[in-house]
This record gives sequence, C-alpha cells and structure tokens, in this order.
Amino acid sequence: MDRKMANRKLIRLSQIKSKIAVENLEETDWVTFGVIVRKVTPQSSNNGRTFSIWRLNDLRDLNQYVSLFLFGDVHKEHWKTDQGTV
Repeated sequence: MDRKMANRKLIRLSQIKSKIAVENLEETDWVTFGVIVRKVTPQSSNNGRTFSIWRLNDLRDLNQYVSLFLFGDVHKEHWKTDQGTV
C-alpha cells in the first residue's frame, strides 16, 4: 500500500467537499476510500439505459456521503457488488 500511495494525497471521503472549496484537486494526485453503505435497486433512465446508485461513506462521519451513479459497462460489471464493500 505504501508503494501505491507514494506521492499521492489521501483525502477522506467526508472531507472532499471542504477540500474542493479550498484546493485545486485537479492538479493533485489524490485518492479516497469509501464503503458502500446503501445501494438503490437498479433504475432505468429516460433513454432506457439501466444504472445503479451507491451511497459511499468513510465511516468517520455517517452524515457525510457521496452518491455514485454507475452507467454502461461499469454498471454491468459492478451492480451486484455487496453493500459493505470497500
């Protein structure tokens, strides 16, 4: 893990919003980790494409979360991923 994280900045999922407000993250090599704390049953968009919505959290602040929308091949490959997966 140390090798993979070399020269990268860890930003907690619960801190992303505040970091974006004060830093230009587009110029930084950063990573975050999240746990799937909620999954919505796959939905169909207006154009008929199926997608999934995951709610991700870092388990530090359960009131802060990121909603991740999965479309196309990503949805097809990962929609069965279990809640609780990191």
